[in-house]
Order: sequence, then structure tokens, then C-alpha cells
Amino acid sequence: MTLPDTSATPVGADRAFQVDLRGLVDLLSHHLYSSPRVYLRELLQNAVDALTARRGLEPDAPVDAFGIRLYADGAVVRVEDDGVGLTEADVHTFLATIGRSSKRAEGIAEQRGDFIGQFGIGLLSCFLVADEIHVLSRSARTPDAPAVEWRGRGDGSYTVRTLPASARPRPGTTITLTPRADTGEWTRPTQVHALARHFGSLLRHPVIFDDGSGGPAGSGVSVNPEPAPWTRTYPTPGARSRALAAYGEEVLGFTPLDTIELDLPAVGLKGIACVLPEAVPAGRRHGHRVHVKGMLLSEQAEEILPDWAFFVRCVVDAESLRPTASRESLYEDDTLAAVRDALAERLRAWIARAAASDPDLLARFLQAHHLAVKSLAVHDDEILRMLLPWLPFETTDGHTTLDEFARTHRTVLVTSSVEEFRQVAAIASAAGLGVVNGGYTYDRELVHRLPEIRPEASVADLDPATLTAHLDPVDRETELAAVAYLALARDALAVFDCDVALRTFQPVSAPALLVDSREARHERTRSQLAREQEGGLWGDILGALRQEAPRAQLILNQLNPLVRTAVAIDEPELARTSAEALYGQAVLLSRRPLRPAESSLINRSFLDLLAHALRKDS
Repeated sequence: MTLPDTSATPVGADRAFQVDLRGLVDLLSHHLYSSPRVYLRELLQNAVDALTARRGLEPDAPVDAFGIRLYADGAVVRVEDDGVGLTEADVHTFLATIGRSSKRAEGIAEQRGDFIGQFGIGLLSCFLVADEIHVLSRSARTPDAPAVEWRGRGDGSYTVRTLPASARPRPGTTITLTPRADTGEWTRPTQVHALARHFGSLLRHPVIFDDGSGGPAGSGVSVNPEPAPWTRTYPTPGARSRALAAYGEEVLGFTPLDTIELDLPAVGLKGIACVLPEAVPAGRRHGHRVHVKGMLLSEQAEEILPDWAFFVRCVVDAESLRPTASRESLYEDDTLAAVRDALAERLRAWIARAAASDPDLLARFLQAHHLAVKSLAVHDDEILRMLLPWLPFETTDGHTTLDEFARTHRTVLVTSSVEEFRQVAAIASAAGLGVVNGGYTYDRELVHRLPEIRPEASVADLDPATLTAHLDPVDRETELAAVAYLALARDALAVFDCDVALRTFQPVSAPALLVDSREARHERTRSQLAREQEGGLWGDILGALRQEAPRAQLILNQLNPLVRTAVAIDEPELARTSAEALYGQAVLLSRRPLRPAESSLINRSFLDLLAHALRKDS
């Protein structure tokens, strides 16, 4: 970390980079690490990796022979391990060179997969909370090696000296920090203990915390008293299931609808996926709690599962996943992609089991997460076959499943928008037509795939002609009597490219039906632009695209008392106003956004009818 003397370096010779350590620490704190609290994770990680290397040297040592001890009393923070330790040469090589990791040392490079950290910058994180790092170490590789003391300072300088073996009787390393006054929130005893529990609760080596008080709550408190719940044995499968659910509730903060056990031996991954009991907004992804070799890597690891799996949150511990340099997320590589695919398959298998053997659980799951399942079914034929008949849809028979709906309606009609469904639902239901609202995400595409599951079912998009064909015509005498009114109504609504017809249909309470699709409105708007731009470049382009613009249809219901009164009006202006009012009401019932001209028409027709009523009363 000391800066090289370059005053006598010949011109053209290679030079060494100079490092501003304070600038580097500032970079780490603002752009690499999410919070100063990671200093304790890095210290624990270094200790665990040292113990792993020590275990490689002494594989026959008792399981509990080596461990980690933490000490924090408000004045210092100390982490001591029984790991492999360092020689004086190791100290100069690994502690004084930024970016070099002891895990890359010759002789253990082939074992890198056994270690958590591999980037060699973790110790620098201690400068986020302290201005000096004190390291006392003794190597287990060289039994007669002396103890080595290293002091690194935030200004980039360090000192090294050897000490008698008695300075550290056993092999291992002790790292001591003297916290700065402004970092007390991260270094006071209760916080150090909480951070140790947070990051190290699943570590495989024993970790003991001591706050220096000497009381039962301080001295010798285990940070990780129990192994991960999925590694324990239980008397019955039910007891195991309840224990996993309780652990999920403890660490994730909700009572899971169900718990899915995850086990991928190829990458050493074990854990649980907890099914959320309530729906989450579409596309919102919850982060997952990912441990690597027992050390907590991230609580917000989104990349472990595919996008469609936003109905679960996971807690997993893996052996072979690679952390990024900050060790706060996962490195995107082929292994992670394979893990993501394998976990997705586990979720599919859980859905399949629920569909086959637990209809009550499936019903509760679909009630909360039908949108997630629909998004999965669109791209997954197996899930489509299993669950499409069970998924709820909005139909003219109410909210029901496609399986039940298809039993009642041999031909299933589907709208292209929510607005179109709102326009026709009541009238289509009265006419005996089976219509599904296809305006919600995934619904139209899924309904069209119903014949793949039920070959006897027929699915078609709802066409305005299909609906109007089910409306009964009025008799000739009534049609002739309404000719004058219909002509005035068509003239009044011509500005909206709207035709007017008279029919009879149910329910009687519906005075009018506006048949007008979004596509038709877009085509009319394009045709209007082409007319306005006629002769110009855009006019030629739009003219080439122009088709015969479909007109909207306002269908008046002769069975409705209000309509029967309106068609008998013999005052032209009042007839026009009543037609505008009926059009305005039909637009409002469709629940689509109003155009400015339609808003103006609704206001004007209301005021004109009110004025007419007042004149008549006077």
C-alpha cells in the first residue's frame, strides 16, 4: 500500500500504479458495498476461508477443533480464527497488495471453489469503520514459524514485524479494529452481535460472540447454534414441513401458503421456496435470501429465479454459485442460468402436485396468484394443460373457470379489450352468448388455446356482426315510423362516424348499445389524418395504409320506454339532442376514455334537455 519511489525511474521504463488508498476506500463505500456493515461479513468470510484451508491441511481433526470468536466491547472489534494463518512472506504478499487474495496462492488454487471470497479486497472494507487494522497471525503450514504482526493504516502505510511464538501460541489469525468515533452504529457490541447473526447464522464452523461483560448474555454466546433447518432430521415428514415453514416465517416475515423444499445436489444447493399468501403486483419481483457456503450473500437476489416466479420467496444455501466482487449479488454465468432453470422446474413440479393431489391448496394458490400462473401458462405447455381449466376468467356468466364456462357455451367468444367486454356483457348475456373478457394480461391468448385442452370447444374473437345478428329487428311499421328520427340521429352523430339502428334486445333497461372497437376508432383516426394531410408526404403514406374505415353503431333498444318516447319526437332539434344524449350515455356505459368532442357533446345535450324541460314547464 506504500507508494513506490519513482524519482529515479528511467524515461520509457515500466512504472507501477500509484494507489490513493483513501480514494479507493471511498470508492468501495459508495459504489461497491451497499453499507459499512459489510466489514463484519468480510472479516467472517476471511476467517471461514482460513478455516477451510486449515481443514485441508488437517482433514482428520475433530469437527469442532477449529472455530471463530468475535469480541466487541465498544472500544475494539476483534475477530479470531483457528485457520491456516500467515507467514511473514504471506503478509507482504497478500495484505500489502490490493486485489491479491490468499485463496489464489500456489498449492490451493485448485481448491478455490471451497472458498467464499476470491477477490482479495475484503480487508479494505475494514477501513470503512476504522483507520487502522491490526493483524496478528501464525501459520499452520510452517509449525515453527514465528507470529507475525501487521498494522495497516488508512493513509496507505503499513508495518510488519515478527514476534515470538508465545505472542500467539496456536496457529490462526486475530484481526483487531479500533473503530472511528463516527462509526459507532456499526461497531457497538449489540450491533456486532446482530450483524454476526445476520450474516453468519448458517455458517458451518462454530462462531462465538463475547461482548466483554462477562455475563451469561455476553460471554460465549453462539452466533449459529443450529444448522440450517433443511440439514436436520425430523421424526415425521409433517414435522419437517412445519419446521421449514416456521423458519421461512422467521426469516422472511410472512406465513407461507406452502413451503417447497429445494435440493440441487449438482451445485450443492439446498433451501426452501415460500409461497406468498397474497398476490403481488404483476412484474414485481421479490428478492431472495441467498447464502453461499453458509455466508449470507444477499437478501435481494432477484436473479436466482425467473421473472414469472414472483409468487415465491426463497432462502437457499449454495456451494457452487459465484458472488460478484462486492459479494452482494450473484455472478451471471452458465451455472447460475442452469440453477435458475432447475429451480423453475421445481416450482412447476409443485404446481403439478397441487393440481393432482391437493385441490384446496391449488384453489387458494390460484385465488392469490392467478396472474402469475397465467404468465407461466402462456409459455409453458405443461402448465397450460394442467391449469388452464382451473384458472378464473371474467365472463358473461360471472367470474368462473374456463372448464365450467365451456360446458355451458359450446362456442366461446372473447373480446380484445376490457372496454369491449363492458359494452356487450349485459346484452350478450341476455342473448345467450358466452363471452370472455380478453382484455386483461394473457387472458385472450390463453382463451384461444382452450381447444388444445378441450378439443370439442370452439373459440372465436367477438365480432360486432356476431352480436348484432343476435338482436331482433323491429317490425316494418315501427321501422317506418322511426325513419325520420333515425335520419336526424345519424346526421347528429355523423361527426363521430356513427351509424344508428333500431332493434329489440334484452335487458329492457338498456336504452342503447354502442358497438365500436378500439381498432375501428384507430382506423377512423388514421383516415381522418389522411384526409387532413392530403397531397403531402404524410398524406400519401397514410393514404396507402387507409382501408375502408369501419363505422361505429349506436343500436337503440325499441323495448326501452325512453327510446320509444325519443323516436316519437317530432321537433328536429329536440330529436337531435335526444340522439346525442343516448350516444353520450352509451359511451359512458362502455367505460372507455372520452374524447374531448364526446365530453362536450354530453355536457351540451344535458343542458339542452334541461333547458327544453324548463321551457315546457313555463
